[in-house]
Amino acid sequence: MLRRLLLLVVAAAILGLALFWVLTIPGTVPASALAPHTSNLNNGRSMFFAGGCTSCHATPKQDDKTRLGGGLGLKSPFGTFYVPNISPDKADGIGNWTDAQFVTAMVKGTSPDGQHYYPAFPYPSYQRMRYDDLRDLFAYMKTLPAVQGRVRGHDLPFPFNIRRTLGGWKLLFLDGAPFRPDASKDAGWNRGSYLVNGPAHCAECHSPRNLLGGIVSGQRFAGGPSPEGGDGWVPNITQHGLSAWTVEDLTKLLATGENRDADTVGGEMGKVVANIRELSEADQKAMAAYVKSLPPVEGPRQPEKK
Repeated sequence: MLRRLLLLVVAAAILGLALFWVLTIPGTVPASALAPHTSNLNNGRSMFFAGGCTSCHATPKQDDKTRLGGGLGLKSPFGTFYVPNISPDKADGIGNWTDAQFVTAMVKGTSPDGQHYYPAFPYPSYQRMRYDDLRDLFAYMKTLPAVQGRVRGHDLPFPFNIRRTLGGWKLLFLDGAPFRPDASKDAGWNRGSYLVNGPAHCAECHSPRNLLGGIVSGQRFAGGPSPEGGDGWVPNITQHGLSAWTVEDLTKLLATGENRDADTVGGEMGKVVANIRELSEADQKAMAAYVKSLPPVEGPRQPEKK
């Protein structure tokens, strides 16, 4: 009887491991899913700056923000992530990637060698992007300087260093849904919604997260602790936090970094503005209009400073 029970336990464990393995297989976008495409470098440039690629991927301590050699350390409650080289270098960057591999990385969070990427790379937002926009972005990135140098691996404790477990995380927090326009809204609002929720990935910083590191869906854009930990706090950008702001106020902030108090934003938001100011005035206003339309949501309370 005991032997039979032991065999059942072993069989259940094997079945469970097999099911886990199948459910956590990294997703891919096959080349056959991509239609013929003529690259639009101007659009690619817009996607590049909307995405703020330079903020994380530019090699630290150098002035040319188009040199995307990586190396920046991003601290988090799960350990430190080191941003990779995404320059067109064929040995150390992404110069040998195909369109399908780039699209796969952006919408599935899967590397060319079939490994899960950590969501410090904000693919839960990039999955909303249109394939044509992603391919234009990739084409633009290939015009930038190639930078030699491979970045060190992440510094993560067990069990966060086991990439396969990210397949389970994706089952919970990566829905695979593309951006869908709201037919009840005008073109400007929908453009703003696409930029804010897709390439600009604003919710990734401006939303509280649960213990697994996933965005709390009912509090998107409601602010919370800085993703890098410490005492930093990211503001609520729903109408709970920005009710006194106008679309013009928000547009000015995105274009110049100047807030309603005639002060200039700094830190991480300063980096965001440095990118968004490269977009067209129409795109800046569209983003502002969308943010202004966010209904009020009460987020976490910021602890009082001691």
